Amino acid sequence: MIKRNLLVMGLAVMLSACGFQLRGTGANDLNIRELDLSARNAYGDTVKQLRTALENNGVKVYSGAPYHLVLTNEQDTQRAATYTGGTRSAEYELTTVVSYVVQGLNNAELLSDTLEVHKMYVHDGNNITGSDLEAQRVRKEMRNNVVQGLMLRLQQLTPAQLDELQRKADLRAKAEAEQMEAARRAQDATPQQSPMEVPAN
Repeated sequence: MIKRNLLVMGLAVMLSACGFQLRGTGANDLNIRELDLSARNAYGDTVKQLRTALENNGVKVYSGAPYHLVLTNEQDTQRAATYTGGTRSAEYELTTVVSYVVQGLNNAELLSDTLEVHKMYVHDGNNITGSDLEAQRVRKEMRNNVVQGLMLRLQQLTPAQLDELQRKADLRAKAEAEQMEAARRAQDATPQQSPMEVPAN
């Protein structure tokens, strides 16, 4: 039995050393191999963690990549969910909302979405320091969840889907440009009314 367990463990180590990973156990199935990444908060922890996660999964992150992921907004909020009078403790709900956009050629918006994470924690009024540390721990966990969620959403995108979204974005841009050109021509073709002349007395 011991020999069998050692054999299984040895095979697992060998396979992991070769880069093998069971499908669904990680976010290493990304179809996007090149990506530009930016955020409104360029030095925030979320964008830093996301960059590291992408690079660890074989994605080349650099300016000028074919696709650009932009974290357009990130908000952390807190609200009291329940109160307990005598012990001065309250349960708080923490929320993190991240909005993002994926851009293609010519900064065309291919898709946009929002990711939300909610968690609860108990704030003890008799142990403010401990409660603050707990809130920080929960926020860190939520940030990890946000990064995992973004990786999973990127994992679902394929080059074919992005190419189709780019084609539709190009058609929209072309239609808008044609409408603007038609409006300009119509305005140029319309005679401009001269100022009304007031007869001299």
